[in-house]
Amino acid sequence: MPIYEYKCSDCSEEMEFIQKFSDDPIEECPKCKGRLEKLISANSFVLKGSGWYKTDYVSGSQKSEQSDSKDKKSDDKKSAGKEKKTEAVSA
Repeated sequence: MPIYEYKCSDCSEEMEFIQKFSDDPIEECPKCKGRLEKLISANSFVLKGSGWYKTDYVSGSQKSEQSDSKDKKSDDKKSAGKEKKTEAVSA
Protein backbone atom coordinates (compact mmCIF):
# COMPACT_ATOMS: atom_id res chain seq x y z
CA MET A 1 0.00 0.00 0.00
CA PRO A 2 1.24 3.49 -0.75
CA ILE A 3 2.27 6.01 1.87
CA TYR A 4 0.60 9.40 1.51
CA GLU A 5 1.93 12.61 3.02
CA TYR A 6 -0.37 15.27 4.38
CA LYS A 7 0.15 18.74 5.82
CA CYS A 8 -2.23 20.49 8.19
CA SER A 9 -3.20 24.00 7.06
CA ASP A 10 -3.71 25.12 10.69
CA CYS A 11 -0.80 23.70 12.71
CA SER A 12 1.58 23.06 9.71
CA GLU A 13 2.24 19.54 10.99
CA GLU A 14 3.35 17.08 8.30
CA MET A 15 2.33 13.44 8.65
CA GLU A 16 2.24 10.18 6.70
CA PHE A 17 -0.57 7.67 6.37
CA ILE A 18 -0.60 4.24 4.76
CA GLN A 19 -3.75 4.01 2.66
CA LYS A 20 -5.23 1.92 -0.10
CA PHE A 21 -5.68 3.50 -3.51
CA SER A 22 -9.43 3.15 -3.06
CA ASP A 23 -9.47 4.95 0.32
CA ASP A 24 -10.78 8.50 0.48
CA PRO A 25 -8.20 11.18 1.36
CA ILE A 26 -7.93 12.08 5.05
CA GLU A 27 -9.39 15.54 5.54
CA GLU A 28 -9.03 16.26 9.27
CA CYS A 29 -5.80 16.63 11.26
CA PRO A 30 -5.74 14.12 14.13
CA LYS A 31 -3.88 16.62 16.38
CA CYS A 32 -5.72 19.93 15.96
CA LYS A 33 -8.75 18.94 13.85
CA GLY A 34 -7.62 21.37 11.11
CA ARG A 35 -7.86 20.78 7.36
CA LEU A 36 -5.30 18.41 5.81
CA GLU A 37 -3.87 18.83 2.33
CA LYS A 38 -2.33 15.92 0.44
CA LEU A 39 1.28 16.60 -0.52
CA ILE A 40 2.97 15.49 -3.70
CA SER A 41 6.34 13.97 -2.96
CA ALA A 42 9.05 12.04 -4.76
CA ASN A 43 8.98 8.31 -4.36
CA SER A 44 11.95 6.16 -3.46
CA PHE A 45 11.23 3.45 -6.03
CA VAL A 46 14.27 2.95 -8.27
CA LEU A 47 14.82 0.32 -10.93
CA LYS A 48 18.42 -0.86 -10.84
CA GLY A 49 20.21 -3.65 -12.61
CA SER A 50 19.44 -5.50 -15.78
CA GLY A 51 16.11 -6.95 -16.77
CA TRP A 52 14.08 -3.76 -17.05
CA TYR A 53 14.30 -3.24 -20.79
CA LYS A 54 13.11 -5.22 -23.79
CA THR A 55 16.71 -5.76 -24.87
CA ASP A 56 17.50 -7.45 -21.54
CA TYR A 57 15.07 -10.28 -22.29
CA VAL A 58 16.68 -12.00 -25.21
CA SER A 59 15.25 -15.00 -27.06
CA GLY A 60 17.30 -18.16 -27.62
CA SER A 61 18.60 -17.26 -31.10
CA GLN A 62 19.51 -13.74 -30.07
CA LYS A 63 21.39 -15.00 -26.98
CA SER A 64 23.89 -16.89 -29.11
CA GLU A 65 24.34 -13.89 -31.42
CA GLN A 66 24.95 -11.58 -28.48
CA SER A 67 27.40 -13.93 -26.81
CA ASP A 68 29.32 -14.22 -30.11
CA SER A 69 29.52 -10.43 -30.44
CA LYS A 70 30.64 -10.09 -26.80
CA ASP A 71 33.40 -12.65 -27.39
CA LYS A 72 34.57 -10.73 -30.46
CA LYS A 73 34.62 -7.44 -28.55
CA SER A 74 36.64 -8.93 -25.69
CA ASP A 75 39.10 -10.47 -28.18
CA ASP A 76 39.46 -7.10 -29.93
CA LYS A 77 40.17 -5.37 -26.61
CA LYS A 78 42.79 -7.96 -25.67
CA SER A 79 44.56 -7.69 -29.02
CA ALA A 80 44.45 -3.88 -28.91
CA GLY A 81 46.08 -3.95 -25.48
CA LYS A 82 48.88 -6.22 -26.75
CA GLU A 83 49.51 -3.93 -29.73
CA LYS A 84 49.90 -0.94 -27.44
CA LYS A 85 52.36 -2.83 -25.24
CA THR A 86 54.50 -3.94 -28.19
CA GLU A 87 54.59 -0.40 -29.61
CA ALA A 88 55.76 1.00 -26.30
CA VAL A 89 58.50 -1.60 -26.00
CA SER A 90 59.83 -1.09 -29.54
CA ALA A 91 59.82 2.72 -29.29
